Amino acid sequence: MDESLNLVVFSGTDDKLQAVAVLAAGAAALGKPVNLFLQYWALDAFTKAKINRDHGLAPEAGAEGRAAVDALAKAGQAPWAETLRQAKDIGGVDIQACSLSMDLLHLEESDLDPLVDGVEGVTSFYLNAGEGQIVFI
Repeated sequence: MDESLNLVVFSGTDDKLQAVAVLAAGAAALGKPVNLFLQYWALDAFTKAKINRDHGLAPEAGAEGRAAVDALAKAGQAPWAETLRQAKDIGGVDIQACSLSMDLLHLEESDLDPLVDGVEGVTSFYLNAGEGQIVFI
């Protein structure tokens, strides 16, 4: 099971970031290498200043979605950042910030939460993805 899971993470809403975290943790548990490439609003959510904030939900979630997410949190579901920390502890999870998005958002590497392993361009992301499928979230 060495084909990597490669996620281009664009959305910065908590529901989509939670989905990314669960997919990454599941792949890591199976021994698959995981590459996350953070762009735009997802990258913004990974800053030290914002990682623990409420980033809202996708508009289609509506009030029922908010109630369901809140119920899961109350029942003990870990926040997405904690799930990603656990996935990294399992091993094989690499999280990179998009260099272009860093420029767009006027971020320095020191602004990023320690979950982020570094900054790379899109070409490096494609090279690291190898023959693995790339999924955009």
